[in-house]
Amino acid sequence: MQAEHVIAQVFALYERHGAADYIGEPVSQIEHMSQAAQLAMAEGFDDEVVLAAFFHDIGHICGQGGENMGGYGVVSHERLGADYLRRAGFSERLAKLVEYHVQAKRYLTFSQPDYYDRLSEASRRTLGYQGGVMTADEARAFEQDPLCAVSLRMRHWDEQAKDMHVPVLDLEVLKAKARQLLAA
Repeated sequence: MQAEHVIAQVFALYERHGAADYIGEPVSQIEHMSQAAQLAMAEGFDDEVVLAAFFHDIGHICGQGGENMGGYGVVSHERLGADYLRRAGFSERLAKLVEYHVQAKRYLTFSQPDYYDRLSEASRRTLGYQGGVMTADEARAFEQDPLCAVSLRMRHWDEQAKDMHVPVLDLEVLKAKARQLLAA
């Protein structure tokens, strides 16, 4: 029953705030999250990664009232979201993937000089609030993390998940994945 309570609570955030504008992008919060999860599923990733892709920006909606990034969401939303999911009972791997999607942006702006130019205006504006481009030392440390490669995939899904008119995934599919993970 605990899992059902957690699922109801977590997904209620999307029911309450999902239709909100996705911070300077042409899609809503729920459309963005759904598209990120769909991209993970299309590449055949496991349920933890699919849910991390769906939850990656949950810190913007569970951290409402937090410090604002100049109109582009909540400062430290990656940590707020990861901590929220840990408290809810999700795995450390899932929580770290949520947390690392910002680190992946910082890493990619360091390692691929043209990556910054491909970022949306909102992603460019938030980079400064998120620590800016990684240093060489930070990048070397991030490369050693076992979640680095999947975090970089997740970052690409984050950037791609901004298409208008993509049908939203049936949330029951994601709730079923969450049920399985919380029962494990």
